[in-house]
Amino acid sequence: MSSLQQPIHSGFNAASTAAEVIQGIDLKGKTAIVTGGYSGLGFETVRVLLAAGAEVIVPARDVARAQAQMGEVKGAHVWPMDLLDPQSIDAFAERFLASHKTLHILINNAGIMALPELSLDARGYELQFATNHLGHFQLVARLWPALKAAKGARIVSLSSRGHRFSSVVFEDINFTQRAYDRWLAYGQSKTANVLFAVELDRLGQEHGVRAFAVHPGGILDTNLAKHIDLEEFRSMGVLDAAGKPIIDPFNGLKNVQQGASTQVWCATSPALNDMGGVYCEDTEVAVLMADPKAGDFNLAMEGFAQGGVKAYALDAESAKRLWALSEEMTRVSLSA
Repeated sequence: MSSLQQPIHSGFNAASTAAEVIQGIDLKGKTAIVTGGYSGLGFETVRVLLAAGAEVIVPARDVARAQAQMGEVKGAHVWPMDLLDPQSIDAFAERFLASHKTLHILINNAGIMALPELSLDARGYELQFATNHLGHFQLVARLWPALKAAKGARIVSLSSRGHRFSSVVFEDINFTQRAYDRWLAYGQSKTANVLFAVELDRLGQEHGVRAFAVHPGGILDTNLAKHIDLEEFRSMGVLDAAGKPIIDPFNGLKNVQQGASTQVWCATSPALNDMGGVYCEDTEVAVLMADPKAGDFNLAMEGFAQGGVKAYALDAESAKRLWALSEEMTRVSLSA
Protein backbone atom coordinates (compact mmCIF):
# COMPACT_ATOMS: atom_id res chain seq x y z
CA MET A 1 0.00 0.00 0.00
CA SER A 2 1.31 3.43 -0.92
CA SER A 3 2.84 5.40 1.96
CA LEU A 4 2.14 8.50 -0.14
CA GLN A 5 -1.63 8.10 0.32
CA GLN A 6 -2.07 11.19 2.48
CA PRO A 7 -2.89 14.85 1.79
CA ILE A 8 -0.05 17.10 0.65
CA HIS A 9 -1.77 20.46 1.38
CA SER A 10 -2.20 21.36 -2.27
CA GLY A 11 -3.62 24.80 -1.63
CA PHE A 12 -6.80 23.90 -3.49
CA ASN A 13 -10.09 22.43 -2.28
CA ALA A 14 -13.36 20.84 -3.32
CA ALA A 15 -14.64 24.05 -4.91
CA SER A 16 -11.52 24.69 -7.01
CA THR A 17 -12.03 24.64 -10.77
CA ALA A 18 -9.92 23.15 -13.53
CA ALA A 19 -9.10 26.63 -14.82
CA GLU A 20 -7.84 27.64 -11.39
CA VAL A 21 -5.57 24.64 -10.84
CA ILE A 22 -3.89 24.98 -14.24
CA GLN A 23 -3.30 28.70 -13.91
CA GLY A 24 0.36 29.55 -14.54
CA ILE A 25 1.20 26.16 -16.05
CA ASP A 26 2.60 26.26 -19.60
CA LEU A 27 1.86 23.18 -21.71
CA LYS A 28 3.28 24.44 -25.00
CA GLY A 29 5.04 21.60 -26.77
CA LYS A 30 3.11 18.99 -24.76
CA THR A 31 0.70 16.46 -26.22
CA ALA A 32 -2.35 15.14 -24.37
CA ILE A 33 -5.00 12.51 -25.10
CA VAL A 34 -8.34 12.73 -23.29
CA THR A 35 -10.80 9.87 -23.76
CA GLY A 36 -14.40 11.06 -23.60
CA GLY A 37 -13.11 14.56 -24.24
CA TYR A 38 -16.11 15.66 -26.27
CA SER A 39 -18.57 16.04 -23.36
CA GLY A 40 -18.88 16.64 -19.63
CA LEU A 41 -15.72 16.47 -17.55
CA GLY A 42 -13.64 15.49 -20.55
CA PHE A 43 -14.79 18.52 -22.52
CA GLU A 44 -13.82 20.90 -19.72
CA THR A 45 -10.48 19.10 -19.36
CA VAL A 46 -9.77 19.50 -23.07
CA ARG A 47 -10.75 23.15 -22.95
CA VAL A 48 -8.30 24.07 -20.18
CA LEU A 49 -5.45 21.94 -21.57
CA LEU A 50 -5.81 23.71 -24.92
CA ALA A 51 -5.86 27.09 -23.20
CA ALA A 52 -2.58 26.19 -21.47
CA GLY A 53 -0.97 25.48 -24.83
CA ALA A 54 -1.19 21.70 -25.15
CA GLU A 55 -1.95 19.80 -28.33
CA VAL A 56 -4.99 17.67 -27.48
CA ILE A 57 -6.30 14.57 -29.22
CA VAL A 58 -9.76 13.25 -28.41
CA PRO A 59 -10.65 9.65 -29.30
CA ALA A 60 -14.31 9.17 -30.23
CA ARG A 61 -16.46 6.33 -31.53
CA ASP A 62 -18.50 8.80 -33.64
CA VAL A 63 -16.08 11.44 -34.93
CA ALA A 64 -18.66 13.67 -36.63
CA ARG A 65 -20.87 13.77 -33.55
CA ALA A 66 -17.91 14.49 -31.28
CA GLN A 67 -16.71 17.30 -33.54
CA ALA A 68 -20.19 18.82 -33.53
CA GLN A 69 -20.36 18.64 -29.73
CA MET A 70 -16.96 20.34 -29.46
CA GLY A 71 -17.85 23.06 -31.93
CA GLU A 72 -17.10 25.96 -29.59
CA VAL A 73 -13.68 24.59 -28.59
CA LYS A 74 -11.20 25.01 -31.41
CA GLY A 75 -7.90 23.22 -31.77
CA ALA A 76 -8.60 19.71 -30.51
CA HIS A 77 -8.11 16.81 -32.92
CA VAL A 78 -10.82 14.15 -32.92
CA TRP A 79 -9.69 10.69 -34.01
CA PRO A 80 -11.77 7.51 -34.29
CA MET A 81 -11.56 4.96 -31.47
CA ASP A 82 -13.99 2.73 -29.58
CA LEU A 83 -12.96 1.48 -26.14
CA LEU A 84 -14.99 -1.69 -26.71
CA ASP A 85 -13.27 -2.47 -30.02
CA PRO A 86 -9.70 -3.77 -29.52
CA GLN A 87 -8.87 -3.33 -33.21
CA SER A 88 -9.90 0.33 -33.15
CA ILE A 89 -7.72 0.92 -30.06
CA ASP A 90 -4.77 -0.62 -31.88
CA ALA A 91 -5.45 1.51 -34.96
CA PHE A 92 -5.66 4.68 -32.87
CA ALA A 93 -2.39 3.88 -31.12
CA GLU A 94 -0.63 3.00 -34.36
CA ARG A 95 -1.73 6.30 -35.88
CA PHE A 96 -0.51 8.19 -32.83
CA LEU A 97 2.87 6.44 -32.72
CA ALA A 98 3.37 7.11 -36.43
CA SER A 99 2.68 10.84 -36.05
CA HIS A 100 3.96 11.66 -32.55
CA LYS A 101 7.16 10.64 -30.81
CA THR A 102 6.00 11.49 -27.31
CA LEU A 103 2.84 11.54 -25.19
CA HIS A 104 3.00 13.68 -22.07
CA ILE A 105 -0.54 13.38 -20.68
CA LEU A 106 -3.11 10.60 -21.01
CA ILE A 107 -6.41 11.12 -19.22
CA ASN A 108 -8.63 8.04 -19.14
CA ASN A 109 -11.81 10.03 -18.66
CA ALA A 110 -14.43 8.06 -20.63
CA GLY A 111 -16.69 5.64 -18.82
CA ILE A 112 -20.14 4.18 -18.31
CA MET A 113 -22.14 3.73 -15.11
CA ALA A 114 -24.95 1.63 -13.67
CA LEU A 115 -26.08 -0.29 -16.73
CA PRO A 116 -29.52 -1.58 -15.71
CA GLU A 117 -29.03 -5.09 -17.12
CA LEU A 118 -26.06 -7.37 -17.50
CA SER A 119 -24.42 -6.56 -20.83
CA LEU A 120 -21.35 -8.22 -22.32
CA ASP A 121 -18.90 -7.11 -24.99
CA ALA A 122 -18.05 -9.24 -28.03
CA ARG A 123 -15.49 -11.14 -25.95
CA GLY A 124 -18.00 -11.98 -23.23
CA TYR A 125 -16.73 -9.45 -20.69
CA GLU A 126 -19.07 -7.40 -18.47
CA LEU A 127 -19.50 -4.06 -20.20
CA GLN A 128 -18.64 -1.66 -17.36
CA PHE A 129 -15.41 -3.53 -16.58
CA ALA A 130 -14.58 -3.79 -20.29
CA THR A 131 -15.17 -0.09 -20.98
CA ASN A 132 -13.93 1.53 -17.79
CA HIS A 133 -10.88 -0.66 -17.29
CA LEU A 134 -9.93 -3.05 -20.09
CA GLY A 135 -10.24 -0.54 -22.94
CA HIS A 136 -8.02 1.93 -21.15
CA PHE A 137 -5.59 -0.83 -20.15
CA GLN A 138 -5.11 -1.72 -23.81
CA LEU A 139 -4.79 1.95 -24.82
CA VAL A 140 -2.03 2.54 -22.27
CA ALA A 141 -0.20 -0.61 -23.31
CA ARG A 142 -0.29 0.30 -26.99
CA LEU A 143 0.84 3.90 -26.33
CA TRP A 144 3.61 2.83 -23.96
CA PRO A 145 6.54 3.73 -26.27
CA ALA A 146 5.31 7.33 -26.59
CA LEU A 147 4.66 7.60 -22.85
CA LYS A 148 8.17 6.40 -22.02
CA ALA A 149 9.70 8.73 -24.61
CA ALA A 150 8.19 11.77 -22.86
CA LYS A 151 10.48 11.18 -19.85
CA GLY A 152 7.90 12.65 -17.54
CA ALA A 153 4.46 11.46 -18.67
CA ARG A 154 1.38 11.31 -16.47
CA ILE A 155 -1.58 8.97 -16.79
CA VAL A 156 -4.78 9.85 -14.95
CA SER A 157 -7.66 7.39 -14.66
CA LEU A 158 -11.10 8.45 -13.49
CA SER A 159 -12.26 6.29 -10.62
CA SER A 160 -15.01 7.24 -8.18
CA ARG A 161 -16.12 7.00 -4.57
CA GLY A 162 -18.21 4.28 -6.15
CA HIS A 163 -15.15 2.05 -5.73
CA ARG A 164 -16.52 1.56 -2.20
CA PHE A 165 -19.40 -0.52 -3.58
CA SER A 166 -17.19 -3.46 -4.47
CA SER A 167 -13.67 -4.77 -4.64
CA VAL A 168 -12.60 -6.58 -7.81
CA VAL A 169 -14.22 -10.00 -7.54
CA PHE A 170 -11.51 -11.92 -9.37
CA GLU A 171 -13.46 -15.18 -9.21
CA ASP A 172 -16.49 -13.72 -10.99
CA ILE A 173 -15.76 -10.48 -12.81
CA ASN A 174 -18.39 -11.16 -15.47
CA PHE A 175 -21.26 -12.08 -13.11
CA THR A 176 -21.57 -15.63 -14.35
CA GLN A 177 -21.80 -17.08 -10.83
CA ARG A 178 -23.77 -14.37 -9.02
CA ALA A 179 -26.77 -12.16 -9.67
CA TYR A 180 -25.91 -9.04 -11.63
CA ASP A 181 -26.07 -5.78 -9.67
CA ARG A 182 -25.38 -2.60 -11.62
CA TRP A 183 -23.74 -0.84 -8.66
CA LEU A 184 -21.51 -3.78 -7.77
CA ALA A 185 -20.42 -3.94 -11.40
CA TYR A 186 -19.75 -0.22 -11.48
CA GLY A 187 -17.91 -0.34 -8.16
CA GLN A 188 -15.75 -3.23 -9.33
CA SER A 189 -14.71 -1.28 -12.43
CA LYS A 190 -13.91 1.80 -10.37
CA THR A 191 -11.78 -0.23 -7.95
CA ALA A 192 -10.01 -1.62 -11.02
CA ASN A 193 -9.20 1.96 -12.06
CA VAL A 194 -7.40 2.56 -8.76
CA LEU A 195 -5.55 -0.78 -8.77
CA PHE A 196 -4.51 -0.10 -12.37
CA ALA A 197 -2.93 3.20 -11.32
CA VAL A 198 -1.09 1.50 -8.46
CA GLU A 199 0.59 -1.15 -10.63
CA LEU A 200 1.03 1.13 -13.65
CA ASP A 201 2.88 3.63 -11.48
CA ARG A 202 5.14 0.90 -10.09
CA LEU A 203 6.01 -0.28 -13.59
CA GLY A 204 6.36 3.21 -15.01
CA GLN A 205 8.49 4.95 -12.41
CA GLU A 206 11.83 3.95 -13.90
CA HIS A 207 10.68 5.44 -17.23
CA GLY A 208 9.36 8.67 -15.71
CA VAL A 209 5.73 7.58 -16.20
CA ARG A 210 3.52 8.29 -13.18
CA ALA A 211 -0.09 7.24 -12.72
CA PHE A 212 -2.98 8.56 -10.65
CA ALA A 213 -6.61 7.64 -10.00
CA VAL A 214 -9.14 10.34 -9.20
CA HIS A 215 -12.65 10.82 -7.91
CA PRO A 216 -14.06 13.89 -9.67
CA GLY A 217 -17.07 14.37 -7.40
CA GLY A 218 -20.77 13.80 -7.87
CA ILE A 219 -21.55 15.56 -11.15
CA LEU A 220 -25.03 15.01 -12.54
CA ASP A 221 -24.70 17.17 -15.64
CA THR A 222 -22.85 14.54 -17.70
CA ASN A 223 -23.77 11.57 -19.90
CA LEU A 224 -22.42 9.22 -17.23
CA ALA A 225 -25.69 9.43 -15.29
CA LYS A 226 -28.00 8.67 -18.23
CA HIS A 227 -29.10 5.28 -16.83
CA ILE A 228 -30.37 6.79 -13.56
CA ASP A 229 -33.90 8.20 -13.58
CA LEU A 230 -35.14 11.36 -11.93
CA GLU A 231 -36.85 9.60 -9.02
CA GLU A 232 -33.69 7.73 -8.13
CA PHE A 233 -31.79 11.00 -8.08
CA ARG A 234 -34.48 12.50 -5.84
CA SER A 235 -34.12 9.60 -3.40
CA MET A 236 -30.38 10.26 -3.23
CA GLY A 237 -31.01 13.85 -2.16
CA VAL A 238 -28.99 15.37 -4.98
CA LEU A 239 -31.77 17.41 -6.63
CA ASP A 240 -33.41 20.60 -5.40
CA ALA A 241 -37.16 21.22 -5.27
CA ALA A 242 -37.17 22.25 -8.93
CA GLY A 243 -35.42 19.04 -9.96
CA LYS A 244 -32.10 20.72 -10.68
CA PRO A 245 -28.75 19.29 -9.49
CA ILE A 246 -27.61 20.61 -6.11
CA ILE A 247 -24.12 22.13 -6.26
CA ASP A 248 -22.46 21.66 -2.89
CA PRO A 249 -18.78 20.82 -3.50
CA PHE A 250 -17.85 20.40 0.15
CA ASN A 251 -20.49 17.66 0.36
CA GLY A 252 -19.37 15.94 -2.82
CA LEU A 253 -21.74 17.57 -5.34
CA LYS A 254 -20.00 19.60 -8.03
CA ASN A 255 -20.45 21.33 -11.34
CA VAL A 256 -18.38 20.28 -14.35
CA GLN A 257 -15.74 22.96 -13.84
CA GLN A 258 -15.15 21.82 -10.26
CA GLY A 259 -15.37 18.16 -11.21
CA ALA A 260 -12.60 18.41 -13.81
CA SER A 261 -10.17 20.06 -11.40
CA THR A 262 -8.69 16.95 -9.80
CA GLN A 263 -7.82 15.20 -13.05
CA VAL A 264 -6.28 18.38 -14.46
CA TRP A 265 -4.33 18.86 -11.22
CA CYS A 266 -3.02 15.29 -11.31
CA ALA A 267 -2.04 15.66 -14.97
CA THR A 268 -0.19 18.95 -14.66
CA SER A 269 0.70 20.06 -11.13
CA PRO A 270 4.39 20.38 -10.20
CA ALA A 271 3.34 19.56 -6.62
CA LEU A 272 2.95 15.95 -7.75
CA ASN A 273 6.39 15.60 -9.29
CA ASP A 274 8.00 12.37 -8.02
CA MET A 275 4.62 11.07 -6.86
CA GLY A 276 2.17 8.53 -8.21
CA GLY A 277 0.14 5.44 -7.50
CA VAL A 278 -2.27 7.40 -5.34
CA TYR A 279 -6.02 8.15 -5.35
CA CYS A 280 -6.94 11.83 -5.36
CA GLU A 281 -10.13 13.83 -4.81
CA ASP A 282 -11.07 17.46 -4.19
CA THR A 283 -7.78 18.53 -5.82
CA GLU A 284 -5.80 16.75 -3.12
CA VAL A 285 -4.37 13.34 -2.30
CA ALA A 286 -7.15 11.53 -0.44
CA VAL A 287 -6.97 10.01 3.02
CA LEU A 288 -7.06 6.28 3.62
CA MET A 289 -10.42 5.16 5.01
CA ALA A 290 -10.41 3.34 8.34
CA ASP A 291 -12.89 0.64 7.27
CA PRO A 292 -11.12 -1.59 4.71
CA LYS A 293 -14.21 -3.52 3.61
CA ALA A 294 -16.46 -2.97 0.63
CA GLY A 295 -20.00 -1.85 1.37
CA ASP A 296 -23.24 -1.99 -0.55
CA PHE A 297 -24.76 0.90 -2.49
CA ASN A 298 -26.90 2.26 0.36
CA LEU A 299 -24.06 2.26 2.88
CA ALA A 300 -21.71 3.89 0.43
CA MET A 301 -24.21 6.60 -0.47
CA GLU A 302 -24.83 7.40 3.19
CA GLY A 303 -21.14 8.23 3.52
CA PHE A 304 -20.68 9.70 0.04
CA ALA A 305 -19.74 13.14 1.33
CA GLN A 306 -16.94 11.60 3.37
CA GLY A 307 -13.66 11.58 1.48
CA GLY A 308 -11.16 8.77 1.33
CA VAL A 309 -10.15 5.59 -0.43
CA LYS A 310 -10.63 1.98 0.64
CA ALA A 311 -7.48 0.00 1.46
CA TYR A 312 -8.39 -2.84 -0.91
CA ALA A 313 -8.21 -0.41 -3.86
CA LEU A 314 -4.54 0.29 -3.08
CA ASP A 315 -3.42 -3.24 -2.31
CA ALA A 316 -0.21 -3.94 -4.23
CA GLU A 317 -0.81 -7.67 -4.59
CA SER A 318 -4.34 -7.14 -5.88
CA ALA A 319 -2.95 -4.57 -8.32
CA LYS A 320 -0.45 -7.11 -9.67
CA ARG A 321 -3.17 -9.75 -9.89
CA LEU A 322 -5.44 -7.39 -11.83
CA TRP A 323 -2.59 -6.49 -14.17
CA ALA A 324 -1.90 -10.14 -14.99
CA LEU A 325 -5.59 -10.83 -15.49
CA SER A 326 -5.96 -7.77 -17.73
CA GLU A 327 -3.09 -8.98 -19.91
CA GLU A 328 -4.82 -12.34 -20.17
CA MET A 329 -8.25 -10.85 -20.97
CA THR A 330 -6.95 -8.39 -23.57
CA ARG A 331 -3.97 -10.45 -24.82
CA VAL A 332 -2.00 -7.22 -24.60
CA SER A 333 1.03 -6.27 -22.53
CA LEU A 334 3.22 -3.19 -22.32
CA SER A 335 4.96 -2.76 -25.68
CA ALA A 336 8.63 -1.95 -25.98
